Amino acid sequence: MTYNTDNIFNKRQDMIVDFAFNESVAQVFPDMIRRSVPGYETIISFAGLFAQQYIQANSNVYDLGCSLGASTTAILQRKIETPFNMIAVDNSTAMINQCKANLAQFKHQTVDLVCDDLQNINIENASFVILNFTLQFTPREKRQHLLQSIYQGLRPGGALLLSEKIIFPGAQDQIFHENMHHMFKRANGYNDLEISQKRQALENTLLPETLDTHLQRLQACGFDYANKWFQCFNFCSFVAIK
Repeated sequence: MTYNTDNIFNKRQDMIVDFAFNESVAQVFPDMIRRSVPGYETIISFAGLFAQQYIQANSNVYDLGCSLGASTTAILQRKIETPFNMIAVDNSTAMINQCKANLAQFKHQTVDLVCDDLQNINIENASFVILNFTLQFTPREKRQHLLQSIYQGLRPGGALLLSEKIIFPGAQDQIFHENMHHMFKRANGYNDLEISQKRQALENTLLPETLDTHLQRLQACGFDYANKWFQCFNFCSFVAIK
């Protein structure tokens, strides 16, 4: 499937509305996230490696906030011989529809695609769960409950891969990483108007937290091990093992 270049914010908008994963975003999402999230391709690629390590026989694997299915694709491309059930969830109909088309290439593995809010998903018999840049769009007061439900639904030895945009407690650190992130986007062809308007659209929907906040929340869930395994500027990925 061919996707368009992201030019959603390249013209001045009189009113900036909250960012939504609608049809327009779905059509440009691969280009948008590649040019906006440093280290994204690495995180997605390693999702497949984590899956090889942690998937248990006859268990469920969840891709929560699957968007167009990049993480699910990384897992299925590994052709893991251990039998498992793949479940991909997103609350955007546009994303799920595109995801279904993207995953049609995999004939060896059926994927259960679910269009619903993550809070309504019952995590059970899971050995591997992915939350790639999803928790940051969940209201802060609901994040602990969501992670706790994942923990409860994981088998012993199961793992959670959590990737997020983060903020920093120190002003100098925050300024440095924000500036480098903006330079990254400029290097990928976004202009200052696009960067500014997208930031305004996201400020009420994407609510980042500090690295320590994420680790403390994972530890409070009861994970035996939780730590950062990857960071590029203000984007970070954690692994937590039950």
